[in-house]
Amino acid sequence: MTETATFDQQKSKELEEHFDPEVRFRPLGKGAAFIASLLLFSLSLFHYYTAGFGLLREVTHRGVHLAFVLSLIFIVFAATPKGQEKLYPSSWLRPLGLPLIDWLFAIAAVVSALYVPYIFDDLAFRVGNPLPIDVVMGTILIVVLLEATRRSMGWPLAAIAIAVMAYGIFGRYAPGVLVHPGADWPTLVNHLYLTSQGIYGLPVGVVATYVFHFVLFGVLATRIGLGRLFIDLASALAGRFSGGPAKVSVFSSALLGSISGSSIANTVTTGSLTIPAMIRIGYPRHFAAAVEAAASTGGQITPPVMGAAAFLMIEFLGVSYTTIITAAIVPAFMHFFGVLVQVHLEAKRLGLRGLTKEELPKVAAVLKRDWPTVVPLILLIAILMEGYTPYLAAFWGITACIVIGLVNPLNRITPRDVFDAFVLGAKYALAVGAAAATVGIIIGVVTLTGVSFKIAYMVTSTAGGWAAAIAPFIPFDIMGVPTLTLLITLLLTAIVCIVMGCGIPTTATYIIMVSVAAPVLGLLGIAPLVAHFFVFYYGVLADVTPPVALAAYAGAGIANANPFKAGNTAFRLSMGKALVPFVFVFAPSLLLVTEGFTWHAFALAFTGTIIGITALSAAFAGWLAGPLYTAERWLLAIAALLLVAPELVSTLIGVALVALVIARQTVIPKDAGEVAGTI
Repeated sequence: MTETATFDQQKSKELEEHFDPEVRFRPLGKGAAFIASLLLFSLSLFHYYTAGFGLLREVTHRGVHLAFVLSLIFIVFAATPKGQEKLYPSSWLRPLGLPLIDWLFAIAAVVSALYVPYIFDDLAFRVGNPLPIDVVMGTILIVVLLEATRRSMGWPLAAIAIAVMAYGIFGRYAPGVLVHPGADWPTLVNHLYLTSQGIYGLPVGVVATYVFHFVLFGVLATRIGLGRLFIDLASALAGRFSGGPAKVSVFSSALLGSISGSSIANTVTTGSLTIPAMIRIGYPRHFAAAVEAAASTGGQITPPVMGAAAFLMIEFLGVSYTTIITAAIVPAFMHFFGVLVQVHLEAKRLGLRGLTKEELPKVAAVLKRDWPTVVPLILLIAILMEGYTPYLAAFWGITACIVIGLVNPLNRITPRDVFDAFVLGAKYALAVGAAAATVGIIIGVVTLTGVSFKIAYMVTSTAGGWAAAIAPFIPFDIMGVPTLTLLITLLLTAIVCIVMGCGIPTTATYIIMVSVAAPVLGLLGIAPLVAHFFVFYYGVLADVTPPVALAAYAGAGIANANPFKAGNTAFRLSMGKALVPFVFVFAPSLLLVTEGFTWHAFALAFTGTIIGITALSAAFAGWLAGPLYTAERWLLAIAALLLVAPELVSTLIGVALVALVIARQTVIPKDAGEVAGTI
């Protein structure tokens, strides 16, 4: 497969930087680059050492992490797009080529972030009654944090945090049930800066304790050749079938995404190989880009790493890592199954071939060359499954990567490569570190004002009113008012998750929605684990949802395709991911570990979901066993929706509609010359 790649790797890097602000680093002169590299390496070394030999006191660990992350952002990220393109000469206004204000911001970040650990022994006497210096230092950190977030991620998340703080202060002017007495600035700063409910809260703790280590592991695992192993194995196993390169894209993105957790990086890494191959065998350009984007986005929901979500859920829900990844297995399978079915049907509709024997790598040769690279991943998973802490598992996974990389004669790395990987891993973790701290501001205001319960009341009341109005018009008693209320609430929550996810990383979206939307679902009796998975899945879906489908746009850049068309296609390819959360809300057995699980309920939900995803995929592709009439496509789409809410009547009607279409195709085949175009 690697021999067929035609897309320049430098262009891939440029595309990733263009569409992902988190890796849009500015050029640095020798002096600044040396300082930045030394600090980045020190940050990675700090997390690596503490993971293996013991964490610091909680607030100290988080403070050191924040001091490193925020100060480094002002060194490696420019304030404006112009600063990301040009290398400036040194002067007294630009020490080492960087603006003086950036150095001042970096110093302010260090001082204000380390202030709370410094006064920690006196903190119990100052929370609720901050000294003037506490308010000053807290104000400095809030300003620095918002600017660091803007630089590393763009305006959306910073703007949301500013709006939420404004609500916290001017709540007395809010409409209806959203009104609250409001807090003055010292009270707000006290809550956000001096308590564990704000900036130093759970999101920063999870990033500093878990996420950073797995970002570093992903970089090192890729550096020693694990990514190449995944891609070549996927090519060898799936490339020979109809539409082979697209199926390679699905399998390789699932494997690579399970350790990378980044939709855009995954799209660019595997897409530079798979997208040109898909186009070469006959897939439309926009479709090739969409396949890679949809598959790459699924990497964030694929065990064992799942980006940062698995570790956030561990802390939020107080459950084990094993519980989280077990619950994620079937929904992740359903997503990739949905993409694979649509890819297969599209290949059949277009009459596309697979890769030839000469174009495929040999499984034996691939395993002989790269088998050592999978040892760190196996070791990491084994330690996690034994019940040890995630950061200890990451420590040994990173250690194994280093050892194997240094001794493996077929893909040997040097100590300099290890240093560079530590530097790059820290760079990749900067933006998510700033995002987590900024989300802490949002959570802090939510806990201070109690607005989440007010929003939950508003949403459920609205959904209940709409359900009561709609129920009389539903035929055959398919859904009662309670089911309709839940369905409407889920739809509203899903829309908000997708909108919130536009331009905001999945981790930040998940944390915000857990704070605001999960209580809405809780009022309707949804189990916490199910509610968390629901909002997380729809936050991930934003990466392929226009108008800000960043992963799809990156794929379109490789394919030289229309970005908006690629985004729309990637969204419909991800419809399996959009359907599955509704299914596991109505049938929690799909998550395997929910209370009251039975294999009978699981089998019914699993079978219905498989049929529903296949029906919806066929409706979009215009092809099942052969071409479909337009009316049949609508019947299949309706059947898929009925199978989402697995009540007996709706399920039977859905199955009957699918059977009707299959019967027509079997008895009266449609002329292939009348093939319908894809939706």
